[in-house]
Formats: sequence, C-alpha cells, structure tokens
Amino acid sequence: MAEQVGETRAELSARLNWLRAAVLGANDGVVSTAGIVTGVAGAAGSRTALLAAGVAGLLAGAMSMAVGEYVSVSTQRDTERAALEKEQRELTEDPEGELDELTDYYRDSGLAGGLAREVAAALTERDALAAHAQTELGIDPEALTNPWEAALASAAAFTLGALVPLLAVMLPPESWRLGVTVAAVVLALTLSGWTSARLGGAGPGRAVARNVAGGLLAMAVTYSGGVLLDYVTG
Repeated sequence: MAEQVGETRAELSARLNWLRAAVLGANDGVVSTAGIVTGVAGAAGSRTALLAAGVAGLLAGAMSMAVGEYVSVSTQRDTERAALEKEQRELTEDPEGELDELTDYYRDSGLAGGLAREVAAALTERDALAAHAQTELGIDPEALTNPWEAALASAAAFTLGALVPLLAVMLPPESWRLGVTVAAVVLALTLSGWTSARLGGAGPGRAVARNVAGGLLAMAVTYSGGVLLDYVTG
C-alpha cells in the first residue's frame, strides 16, 4: 500500500510538472510572438514582413525552448541516474544497514517498530532499489524524466501559444490588426494565467492580472519601438 501511494504521488507530481511546463511554454509563445508582430506592425510593416517576422520568432522560440528543456531535463536525468547508482552500491555493500535505514523511515512516519520492520522487509524483498529510491530520493526508477519528451512538449506548447498572435495579426484587415491582436493576446494570457494558478492551487486573480499586464507591457514597448523606428527611418 505504501509503495502504491508513493507511485501515485510521483505520477501526480510528474503530471503537474508537465502541465505547468506546457502552460509556461504556451505563455512564452504568446508574449514573445505578440511582441514581435506588434513591433513590426508599429513600424508599418507589410503583411509579408509581419508573416516573416512572426514565423521567424515562432521557429526561433520553439527551438530555443526545445533545446533549453532538453539540456535541463538531461541534466536532471543524469543526476537521478547517479543517485540510483549510488543507492544500488549501498544496497550491495551494506544490505542490513539499508534495511535498518528503511525501517527507521517507516518508524518515523508513524508505524510501530515491528510493523515498520515488516513493511521495510517486504518492500526490500519485492524491489529494494525502488523502495529506497522512492522513500529517500523521491525517484521512481521506472519513470525517469525523458529529455526528448520534454523538448517536444515545450516546442509544441510554445508553437501553439505563438500561433495566437500570429494568426490574430495576419487574418483581419489592416485597420483591425492591432485591436484583434491585443484582444486575442489578452484572452490567451487570461486563460494561461488562470490555468497556471489552478495547477498551483493559488487564487487566479493575481496570476491573471500579472500575466495580462506583462503581455500588454511587452506589446506596448515593442509597438512603441516600431513606431519610433518608422519615424526615425521614414
């Protein structure tokens, strides 16, 4: 039962981490691409220039997210493997000492001495490395992080987020571009802020306000920069 609970918590934690990463990736895609296209729009850019800048920003951002996530998760995976190898050596060199350590863990968790020993012995007999890895390290040896999955998920999330301002600025008539883009970005950032707050168990109000304010500030800065560039070079 204790092992099943541990696995359930590990799976839930991993799922929440993936969801948070996806939300953050989508949020980055929305804000960065919105900043790019509004900046080009402020410089009176043509539809072709907007499309080129938006697509370039989308591809560059998605690749940056993918590479960064791959490197980060690969480092985490290497650390997890090293910790598991160390734990396996300790189990090989001092099995009784490791059994005592596991017994102490369950005793400290509230089990009576005899029951704690029985639980530790049963889990050790079933899979000693898994038992110690989950209780001492918080690692499931059968569910190590996958850097390729993380990279693809981050790139996909960023791309989906980036498509919001890109389509919003490309599809409507020129006179509506800015207004439609701002509205679409505010809606997307409201959704991502609400989702991230709910995943973290926090109230959504402040998260949404911060998200939307940050996105509007980014668009205001890049749009002003585009307008100034058009004025200086015009």
